[in-house]
Amino acid sequence: MNGWVVLLWSFVAALVLIIAGIFGSLVVMGRIDIFPESAPSAVPTPQETGVVDTAFSVMILNATPDEGLDEQMRDLLINKGWAAGTVYASDSDSTDFATTTVYYVEDDDELAAIGLANLIGGADVEQSDVYAGLNRTDGEQLTVVIGLDRSASPPATPADDPAS
Repeated sequence: MNGWVVLLWSFVAALVLIIAGIFGSLVVMGRIDIFPESAPSAVPTPQETGVVDTAFSVMILNATPDEGLDEQMRDLLINKGWAAGTVYASDSDSTDFATTTVYYVEDDDELAAIGLANLIGGADVEQSDVYAGLNRTDGEQLTVVIGLDRSASPPATPADDPAS
């Protein structure tokens, strides 16, 4: 009986050595990480909601082929609290502006631009002085350029253009 116990212990020892060898090989090959690094937890970045400030005058430029989008947005802003004399609407020289964008000039105007962009149903916000010359007042002004993302007309393609 003593021989069977020795044989049994030999099988157990061999099995332990085989398992340890497989485990060691997996660790060396990088298949098993003994001390895994904790994954950094994703910290959500707060989304700035902006401030609706009706003290700003607003210039609205329709840069689409659709007529009247500038007047519709002007009416929306007046209904949301802007004085009629501080909201100006006009057609742009361009009719192929891609995305509706609210432009502001000074760093301090960014929250008002974000608030206006959210108020009109979402728009890009960008700091630029390109439209600063269109300021009809001596005060602060935001400029909304209505893009093709608000247009009901499909953009003209070369196949639709009779001149091509």
